[in-house]
Amino acid sequence: MLSNLTAPFIKMLESLSQVVPIPLFTGLGAFIEEVIAPIPSPLVMTLSGSLAKTTNEGLGFLFLLAIIGSTTKTIGSYLVYVVADKAEDLIMNKLGRFLGISHKELESLGQNLSGGKKDDIILFLMRAIPIVPTAPVSVMCGLLKINMKTYLTTTALGTLIRNIFYLYLGYTGVGALESINSSLDSFESIGYLIILFVLTLLVIYIYQQRRSENSLQKLLRKLRLR
Repeated sequence: MLSNLTAPFIKMLESLSQVVPIPLFTGLGAFIEEVIAPIPSPLVMTLSGSLAKTTNEGLGFLFLLAIIGSTTKTIGSYLVYVVADKAEDLIMNKLGRFLGISHKELESLGQNLSGGKKDDIILFLMRAIPIVPTAPVSVMCGLLKINMKTYLTTTALGTLIRNIFYLYLGYTGVGALESINSSLDSFESIGYLIILFVLTLLVIYIYQQRRSENSLQKLLRKLRLR
């Protein structure tokens, strides 16, 4: 079903790559790819790398494309972050008590994940590792209200590394581009499952913490009554 929804956008990107300069396609494609999930994240960069090879561009050109793609993808991820942030405010304020998680608890968890180099490295790796889909990471960071400076910095640097990998893959594998994208898409599907698993663990963690606090409060009230 998802493939049916994204197929028109994929076809549009492929058509766009044939009518605009490669840097423009890379920038627009990276932005669209981030905002309209779940378009496979290897699509734009591997295609850009393939086009660079067929037009006899050098490796330095790939680095320029990586920077352009990283910049527009970071802008797109910022928009996804903002939408997720606003949606979290709306949903948690109205449904938080039914879900067993308050708006304040979710925010405090995000603040705890924005406190040091270890967190920066984790976010950077989530952006840089190819099999991890980027849009769900943007949504998760928006929901948790990860520190904006940390979020944008790790996004820009991580996607730069990721872009270089995909661009070079497309550049060196022109003849097998469809097979490469299909394989990478399969790995990325695993990434979606991993992120869903992590989010489930976070919800369970918050619920258990709240349950422990409520149990402690009940115990203290009993002791006071005595």
